[in-house]
Amino acid sequence: MIVKDSNGAPLLGGDSVTLIKDLMVKGTSVPLKRGTLIKNIRLTGNEHEIEGRAEKVKNLVLRTEFLKKA
Repeated sequence: MIVKDSNGAPLLGGDSVTLIKDLMVKGTSVPLKRGTLIKNIRLTGNEHEIEGRAEKVKNLVLRTEFLKKA
C-alpha cells in the first residue's frame, strides 16, 4: 500500500506533514490552522488516512487530501 499526500508525494511512517487547509476537529473547539506541522506520523490500514499528533490535539486521524509532506 502506497500512501500519498495531496501533491502525490509518498508518505512513510515517521515523516512530518503540514496542513494545507484549516480543519475543525470533532470533539474539540480548537481548529487546526493551515500550516500546522504534524510530526512523526503513523500509517493506518487505509491509504487515505494517517495518524498523528498536533501541538493542541493528541491522537488525530487525518485525511491525506489535506496534507503535504514537510
